[in-house]
Amino acid sequence: MVTLGLASGKKSFKTVNLVFRLPYYTQWGQSLLVCGSEPVLGLWNVKKGILLSPFHQGEELIWSGRIEVPCGFQCEYSYYLVDDNRNILRWEAGNKRKFVLPEGIQDGTMVELHDLWQTGADTLFFRSAFKKVIFKESWCLDSEKPLGAFQTNREDSVMVHFKISCPRIEKDASVYVIGSSTKLGMWKVEDGLKLNYAGESFWQADCVMKKDEFPIKYRYCQSGKTGNVSVEVGSNRELSVDSTLQSPPRYICLSDGIFRDMPWRGAGVAIPMFSVRSEDGLGVGEFLDLKLLVDWAVGSGFHLVQLLPVNDTSVHMMWWDSYPYSSLSVFALHPLYLRVQALSENIPEDIKREILKAKEQLDGKDVDYETTMSTKLSISKRIFYLEKDSILNSSSFQKFFSENEDWLKPYAAFCFLRDFFETSDFSQWGRFSHYSKEKLEKIVSKDSVHYDIICFHYYIQFHLHLQLSEAAAYAREKRVILKGDLPIGVDRNSVDTWVYPNLFRMNTSTGAPPDYFDKNGQNWGFPTYNWEEMSKDNYGWWRARLSQMAKYFTAYRIDHILGFFRIWELPEPAITGLVGKFRPSIPLSQEELEREGIWDFDRLSRPYIQQEILQDKFGSSWSAIALTFLNEYQKNCYEFKEDCNTEKKIASKLKSCAERAIWLENEDKIQRGLFDLLQNIVLIRDPEDARKFYPRFNLEDTSSFKNLDDHSKNVLKRLYHDYYFHRQETLWRQNSLKTLPVLLNSSDMLACGEDLGLIPSCVHPVMQELGLIGLRIQRMPSEPGLVFGIPSQYSYMTVCAPSCHDCSTMRAWWEEDEERRYQFFRTVVGSSDVPPDQCVPDIAYFILQQHVEAPSMWAIFPFQDLLTLKEEYTTRPAREETINDPTNPKHYWRYRIHVTLEHLLEDKDIKLTIRNLVHGSGRSCPPLEGDDIQGKNNEAAVNLKK
Repeated sequence: MVTLGLASGKKSFKTVNLVFRLPYYTQWGQSLLVCGSEPVLGLWNVKKGILLSPFHQGEELIWSGRIEVPCGFQCEYSYYLVDDNRNILRWEAGNKRKFVLPEGIQDGTMVELHDLWQTGADTLFFRSAFKKVIFKESWCLDSEKPLGAFQTNREDSVMVHFKISCPRIEKDASVYVIGSSTKLGMWKVEDGLKLNYAGESFWQADCVMKKDEFPIKYRYCQSGKTGNVSVEVGSNRELSVDSTLQSPPRYICLSDGIFRDMPWRGAGVAIPMFSVRSEDGLGVGEFLDLKLLVDWAVGSGFHLVQLLPVNDTSVHMMWWDSYPYSSLSVFALHPLYLRVQALSENIPEDIKREILKAKEQLDGKDVDYETTMSTKLSISKRIFYLEKDSILNSSSFQKFFSENEDWLKPYAAFCFLRDFFETSDFSQWGRFSHYSKEKLEKIVSKDSVHYDIICFHYYIQFHLHLQLSEAAAYAREKRVILKGDLPIGVDRNSVDTWVYPNLFRMNTSTGAPPDYFDKNGQNWGFPTYNWEEMSKDNYGWWRARLSQMAKYFTAYRIDHILGFFRIWELPEPAITGLVGKFRPSIPLSQEELEREGIWDFDRLSRPYIQQEILQDKFGSSWSAIALTFLNEYQKNCYEFKEDCNTEKKIASKLKSCAERAIWLENEDKIQRGLFDLLQNIVLIRDPEDARKFYPRFNLEDTSSFKNLDDHSKNVLKRLYHDYYFHRQETLWRQNSLKTLPVLLNSSDMLACGEDLGLIPSCVHPVMQELGLIGLRIQRMPSEPGLVFGIPSQYSYMTVCAPSCHDCSTMRAWWEEDEERRYQFFRTVVGSSDVPPDQCVPDIAYFILQQHVEAPSMWAIFPFQDLLTLKEEYTTRPAREETINDPTNPKHYWRYRIHVTLEHLLEDKDIKLTIRNLVHGSGRSCPPLEGDDIQGKNNEAAVNLKK
């Protein structure tokens, strides 16, 4: 026991015995401790916290610890799971706990704090998606009078402080405790203990109870203004007092966590911003179109609208920039989504005519990225020069500029230099290649001749901010969550790499190993992050990035969340994504390999090219190809020449090669063959340490491996499996727990993680611990041995969807893969009939119904999949509705829905069909005009009088 007495042992003030109690099951070598804001609790130094001791109470393992504190003591504290050396293994999610000793506590009184471990899932309803959108009325209540002083001095009584969080409570409802005690109404709500609202969704009340009433069983309940009563689900709560103690507790503070309601479930729609079509849009979806989309979502029963990234991607100033995940700036919004008609209330008639003409010309089947961008910028520039002085001198612009100048100035300067030098490759910018604040201030100086150009970029970002803010506020008002997207990377020629080159590993490239999307892996081209450097300011760049997103969004998708555990890192000269390694990871050392009898490292780590391999791959052209690209270093053994020993060098040489006219094979086939030769290795040598190696992904598929002796094969297979599936788990878990909590704590947005692909076993436990919601796509099951996921078996902490932007739509998949269509019809639909060739509305309804009825917290549907419910909207070839082809690094992201939002808002049939589907599954729906919101979708609601 920790005491606060003087060195002599005599107390100079009154003290109270404070006991911490927490039920928690641990593993061998693990302990719990409490640490907090006061010296007696370690001043947040976990090494000096109070170590708790375990004991069994019935079937529960309780951890407990006691300290002496002075009367009037108050503190913040949290619980930690630690190892024998007090290294943190896990910590509680959510805000720090707060405790204040009530007034009137007598000297020597024992006060017990009965707590429950706060999980990541417990914090979800405190995120802005719920707090400020769906349950916003629950968070607008007025706090009631604070609790009074300690009120009992009777030896046979205990003061019990009940405290419960109710983030999902009806407006004007009350909270009660009912239970087996007379003070708790003997289970009658009308006689139960009514709680007072204490703010931040917490309800509390004190109750003096006689010791002979213990143990008591109890539950919390909510009583609505219309008489509906919602009682907690699950087993009864129980409170016991150990009467055998010499000094039993006189005050017990129950922190009972969250009101145990039926799991809340909602639905949403996903669509890229550029895919939206409206009558006012200029060739592409625009931020102000989101208001129409929100109206349609409400009418269809959706609480959420999910977008792809909306940041500026104008790196190349051509259609390649349609790729929304390659950010020019992680802070700037994309000018593509600007509504030029909303720039001014005084647009001249000639410009209005130009807008109408452009609207007609750009209203095509797909987005014409380049023409749309140039048209919008041209019109915007004309309006800018007419009103620049009034806008730039306005208080609203001045406020925007002062709040955003840290990123806005570098962004505007970068755009100016990009256009001036006609490239975003800042290594070509001469003295401006290396960023400095002094150079920046000269570029953006009011005295510069190009200051108007700089201000134009300010002007565009200001109006984009206004328009997206207006749409976001409208969504919140309608109780619809706007969900953004956090790309895993940035373009290597971006504002962020120019300003913060130390935060990126510019000699590398980011991608993904082979998976469902591409058997050759993916190479996204982004530089990987220098996490060690980022940690020096507690990940300030990430925190600023998330804070910026939170201005507009109340939820977000973390793109490729696996990258926060480990990233697939490729050498910068790579084009494909196959020959990479994980960073961080524990490599195979040369000493380790030598102990296993592996010696010939050159043989294993250089491309294995034999004459028979060349003949088999290139046929009669093999000798001409070998002469151009290879050297014969010994008889029938070849190596690549210096000018073509990387994928980028091979591609470049192929384009300029004079001999290609005599080759029988086409250029693509030769390039693929040469890439195969380059990738025909077993081990990848670390470019920074020649004595470290990484097993090449799918090494058993290579002829280099197949030509090894049996001993080497067996050793390398074992080491390969260990490297990819066991060796890194602890490292990757530790890595994720350094970075992901920073993201989550940088804003109050609700976070979902895209966890598709090769998933390490540490990923899902960490996501569960942090309260991160995962993604489940039915045709890409994460469970081994399944061909199709089973939505009815998904866990609650997931988003389920029939497809996503990275794969074909539900309709396209149904029509393109006959074998799997038959398999789905037999195993999932449960029919032996011949399935229809087309994804008819009945099939679409069946698949969508599976998902809305899943236990997943969210069911989010691509817009195209929803339109399949009505034949009128399935006239366009299904293959044209696919948003992205991950196998094509130069895919043109240009899909537009072929019907306007205005038309869909008038189509009551499809809205009603979708809303009935969502509502009938028990999922929450936003209220329509005139709806009585009260308890409509609360499955736990019961009327106890009945």
